[in-house]
Amino acid sequence: MRRSRAETDTNHAKLSRRAALLGGVQLLFMGGLAARMNYLQVDQADQYLLLAEENRINIRLIPPSRGEIFDRNGVKLAQNSPSYRIVMVREDAGDVDDVMQRLAKVINLDAEARDRAIAEVKAAERFLPVTVADNVTWDDLSRVSVNAPALPGVSPEVGLTRVYPRGSDFAHIVGRVGRVSQADLDEQETPDAVLRIPRFQIGRINVEAREEALLRGVAGTKQVEVNATGRVMRELSRREGQSGADLQLTVDSNLQNYVQARLGDESAAVVIIDCEHGDLVANASSPSYDPNLFIGGISSADYNPMLESKYRPLVNKTVQGTYPPGSTYKMVVAMAALEEGIVGPDDTVYCPGHLEVGGRRFHCWKRAGHGWVDLENSLKQSCDVYYYELALKVGIEKISAMARQLGLGVRHDLPLSSVAAGLAPTKEWKKETRGADWVIGDTVNASIGQGFTLASPLQLAVMTARIATNRMVTPRLIKSIDGIEQPSGGGEPMGINENNLRKIRQGMHVVVNDRRGTGYRSRIIAEDMRMAGKTGTSQVRNITTAERARGVSRNEDLPWERRDHALFVAFAPSDKPRYAISVLVEHGGGGSTAAAPIARDVMLQALYGGEPPLDAYPTSDRDRISAQQEQLREVQPQATIKGKDQA
Repeated sequence: MRRSRAETDTNHAKLSRRAALLGGVQLLFMGGLAARMNYLQVDQADQYLLLAEENRINIRLIPPSRGEIFDRNGVKLAQNSPSYRIVMVREDAGDVDDVMQRLAKVINLDAEARDRAIAEVKAAERFLPVTVADNVTWDDLSRVSVNAPALPGVSPEVGLTRVYPRGSDFAHIVGRVGRVSQADLDEQETPDAVLRIPRFQIGRINVEAREEALLRGVAGTKQVEVNATGRVMRELSRREGQSGADLQLTVDSNLQNYVQARLGDESAAVVIIDCEHGDLVANASSPSYDPNLFIGGISSADYNPMLESKYRPLVNKTVQGTYPPGSTYKMVVAMAALEEGIVGPDDTVYCPGHLEVGGRRFHCWKRAGHGWVDLENSLKQSCDVYYYELALKVGIEKISAMARQLGLGVRHDLPLSSVAAGLAPTKEWKKETRGADWVIGDTVNASIGQGFTLASPLQLAVMTARIATNRMVTPRLIKSIDGIEQPSGGGEPMGINENNLRKIRQGMHVVVNDRRGTGYRSRIIAEDMRMAGKTGTSQVRNITTAERARGVSRNEDLPWERRDHALFVAFAPSDKPRYAISVLVEHGGGGSTAAAPIARDVMLQALYGGEPPLDAYPTSDRDRISAQQEQLREVQPQATIKGKDQA
């Protein structure tokens, strides 16, 4: 059916209006789109260019160079040495296990190290270089380079590694570094980002650990361009970090080396302190160990013998070990009595060889007794009964107060691990820790440095320095930081009556220089270097009544672990003290036979600044000392002459 013309015109008009409307909408859409594109591409061009650049550029950390450690004369004790290492990138390696098997055929890589490296590579980001072998030789590096086509993803690098050139001499002072563990990160609320760098090393013990904040430094940064997978294409810029601070210690490397050699295989400790500044010029614990073994991860074959040894080479006996101080504690009791006015230097006590207290017999080391003794003779002959009597009059509270004033029972602030406080016991301490009342026998035991009383070799050296100077000498181990001198440990006056101290010093002088003194065989005969000291022997077992009846067993007849500890403390020269020393020989027997000879030899080495002349020794000792010096020269390959081997 044909539509009328009017109907056709009406339909055409409707279509035209719809087309116009649709065209208008399209035009409006295109106009809006053009305006938006203009806004994004022109008005906001700079902002989106910056966002694009930020997505393309990564910022990465550059590990800082660790601060180095020196002795008082500038000899390096811990340094950073260039080292070769092999790294692997998982993204380029493909089959990590296969490539690692091939690498193990090219360089010496044992199964344990290979498995550890495989685990680290697989755990890391696929584009991140992971060290798979540290401290490789130049030959290893060359072999890896030659075999590069067969080792995809493997490449050699040059880095820095920590080295301890003095080996075992300073293991218990400088300490060592080790790799950052997850436990280290978990311990910190906001860990330093540099700690997340694979195989980054931090201090583990002693100065390396306690001064970590100074030694670590501040990481640098570099901008690198990466591709879509995150792989580095090129380095765009670099900002170097800040190296860690260099530390200069108070110790003398030559003296420390001599002390370690002189101790030999003994389980022992020696502390030498400078009386003027409090500087620890030697702080030796024996036996020691080589900290270099720990740098790349120590093997079980090296570690287990040290861990299981009864001589405890991993323990720093100078500050961690606490021992009954034995008769070296008698100066504390005497000072407390003198200061309280309870006894005068000329007052005498009769020693029949024992003292009955509370129904119990306390023996003197000399079974027949010493007869009538005054202060000087009580120290010279180390009479126990004299100090039993004094302690009962003075009381434990005043004795322990004097001990703390002299540096015992106090934790000294040093950058060493696990510095012990020792123990100067009181009635309250026993009540709180043992749940028991203090009894009179406890005071008697404490009077000769037994019972609950404990002290470290460091504390005994501090005690001796304070007696020698009447100042609050404080041990110092850090001499300077980046060349800035640190506060002296010389200390303020103690406020103790100088006349009383003079009597104690005189008693210590005759211990070593009088023929009847317990330390006479270890005297120094050089007139201007005479030594004043005190021997000590501390029991580690109870002597029963039955054993006393049949005769006390000699130390040499007992198993090593049941023998007495040997101690000796001294200062020299006795008229103008320069150094104070303490020596402990674990289970060494008598202080006069085991500890005093070591102290005399070490003290002379310190006073002369090197090997002393033979005429400083008694004539009867010179042949033996000459042979000993010759032997020690052979086992001191690291000793250096001051002024040489400087940083």
